[in-house]
Amino acid sequence: MKLKHLSLSVMIMGTALGLASTQAAASGYQFGSQSVSGQGTAHANGAEANDPSTIFTNPAGLSRLDGTQLVIGGTLVVPHSEYTDNGSKNVLGQPTGGGNGGTFAPKAVAAPTFYLSHKINDKITAGIGMYVPYGAKLDYGFDWAGRYALKSINLQSLNINPSISFKLDERHSFGFGVSAQYMDATLEQMADATSGLALKKAASGGLTGPFGPGGAIVTLTNPAQIAAIMKAGGVGGDGLAHVEGNDWGFGWNVGYMFQLNENTRFGLAYRSSVKQSLTGSSTWTFNNVKGNVTVGGVTLPASTAAKFYHPDASASVDVSTPETASANFFHQLNPKVALMGDVTWVRNSRMQQIDIKQYSTPAQGDLVLHQNWKDTWRVSFGSNYQLNDSWMLRGGVAWEQSPLQSDDQRHPAIPDSDRIWLSFGANYKINKQSSLDLAYSFIDFKNANVNYTDSCSPAGVSPTTGAACTGNGGTVKGSYKTYLQLIGVQYNYRF
Repeated sequence: MKLKHLSLSVMIMGTALGLASTQAAASGYQFGSQSVSGQGTAHANGAEANDPSTIFTNPAGLSRLDGTQLVIGGTLVVPHSEYTDNGSKNVLGQPTGGGNGGTFAPKAVAAPTFYLSHKINDKITAGIGMYVPYGAKLDYGFDWAGRYALKSINLQSLNINPSISFKLDERHSFGFGVSAQYMDATLEQMADATSGLALKKAASGGLTGPFGPGGAIVTLTNPAQIAAIMKAGGVGGDGLAHVEGNDWGFGWNVGYMFQLNENTRFGLAYRSSVKQSLTGSSTWTFNNVKGNVTVGGVTLPASTAAKFYHPDASASVDVSTPETASANFFHQLNPKVALMGDVTWVRNSRMQQIDIKQYSTPAQGDLVLHQNWKDTWRVSFGSNYQLNDSWMLRGGVAWEQSPLQSDDQRHPAIPDSDRIWLSFGANYKINKQSSLDLAYSFIDFKNANVNYTDSCSPAGVSPTTGAACTGNGGTVKGSYKTYLQLIGVQYNYRF
């Protein structure tokens, strides 16, 4: 994935739009709450095709639906995530100070769903779905230990997915859909202004003054020493970078369903990548940076000097969501029990190195964010149990991989790790036309460590290549403990 035309802090925009956070229920990007009926079986129901939410999992399943059917639902995601800092440092190797981010995850976030299907004739059924494919909301605060990597992120999205299915005969059905996807992102990170100014001063000849023994005049070129003197002289405080952008993108999905007999069927589904170029603005604020520094022989407020190196700019970021491919089955074991399963592959390897190019005056260097993601798998198994004429119970388990390959590629915008799903659900038949789906899921994340080092520095020079770049430098080092709870409610109506 290549990102273009960005100002510095868009690093996190590139991260977040390609990633999810502790708010996302599925690995990498996916939000994981597109169907409450599916949630009840840990999303093992791709071949069940029991309601119009099959538009998301496999549009060929529309051929199984009679008449006109409506689904309106919502999922409440209740996250719990704790961060413990284990020695985060700035670019000068000094402790950043600050806390553990407090309650950086929100108390709850909600994701709505809407699906509608209509059987046109014995061969053709059409429908439309609207759901949230990706989402993230984190706020670590202004003074947490990893603030130079991320302060906050708020990512919202919506996918509108009209679809159609064709029933070739009693065994074979095909389905096709197109997607119009909207994304809107707002991101903030703190700017390490003091270290950046110290590095700039060191690179421009150092700091001269009575710093030697007995007040001797010497020139210091060590950035850490210069930073200490600057702080002693009243220079301090962090800046704030704020970036926002939005865009529409388009994609497609296709599905096939094979009916072996009246009790057993299999499904295959594929969802394409969606390419988007989010455009907006990037602004820098240094109001909290205090003190004065000398730049080119002229003494300026430190806030003014920092603003010169980080001007406001228009911003955009190109993102490509990952393709997914699924294979699933459904088997009605007896009148009461049904078994089902799903295997899904996600092409998360699209997220390798992110090269962010910037165009501003004065010019700023590129920002390179290393990710090196891998493709991932998700495996789920579920079951339905028809308790009586009114109640059908559901249950399921799933294992899901994280795309991250090592601790040094784990960013605070996505403290992701492998996870296990445990889901329970039920369908209550209100009358012949309407029913209600309920679902609860507990998602346990494997404890995760972060040891992410920025490849640049606030001075705008790569410490390894010497090339111009943009970044805060430093290392975020800590650990995460995370689990999620999902509570879903869905109303179904057949006209």
